[in-house]
Amino acid sequence: MVNILVPVSTIWWREIIRFYRQRSRLFSAIAQPLVFWILIGSGLNASFQPAGLTEEIGYIEYFYPGIVVLVLLFTAIFATISVVNERREGFLQSVLVSPVSRGSIILGQALGGTTLALIQGLLLLCLAPLIGIKSSITSIIITIGVMTLLAFGLTNLGLIIAWRMDSTQGFHAIMNLILIPIWLLSGAFFPVTGTPIWLKWVMKLNPLTYGLAAFRTGIYRNTYQQIGNIPSLTYSISIIVVFCVLTYLAATLTASSKSI
Repeated sequence: MVNILVPVSTIWWREIIRFYRQRSRLFSAIAQPLVFWILIGSGLNASFQPAGLTEEIGYIEYFYPGIVVLVLLFTAIFATISVVNERREGFLQSVLVSPVSRGSIILGQALGGTTLALIQGLLLLCLAPLIGIKSSITSIIITIGVMTLLAFGLTNLGLIIAWRMDSTQGFHAIMNLILIPIWLLSGAFFPVTGTPIWLKWVMKLNPLTYGLAAFRTGIYRNTYQQIGNIPSLTYSISIIVVFCVLTYLAATLTASSKSI
């Protein structure tokens, strides 16, 4: 157990220290989603009513959980791009030749990215009372738990891509091609209700759809009936857990297949 905890905690702490020394990452990860939320949410609030929602939930409230998830996604991008830089700088090679399993390396990197994403997500979560979202202690605990699982899964997904990339340009291209559409088709912009049948199936097969549904259920727990027809909390969390396990195993296999 000690042989696992020491390398995992060391890599995790290194990610925290690097984030502290690069505080511009905090601004870049939060500012852009926040601008999206204010501009798009405010602009569509008076003219757009998502299907399946009551009039008591405006578009800016509906769009808010999607923005928090976007912060988690952006943090995953910024956290995992360090893998590409570390390979070029030689640090990753020194880690790979050490007597540490690839699973421990991936776990440390994933937990570091998860911690950073959770910190930034919680900062944005503090804005919820300003738009009239009232949450109980239970809903806050559920919401933070869902955010943690989402951050872990998205960071693992970023690691799968980062361990295969040799350039930051290629990494950004692939991440934008995969992660942004996954976010757009998760119900962040519009609910599954009312979409064409082919798009509805794409959204149902998207694991992030269930993460966002669980997030909505948690943060709007006191007004659950007003947030539309979404999967149950138990089912959604089960899908997220499976997503986290599969992405972690895939990231570990990807790292194991890479030579020094």
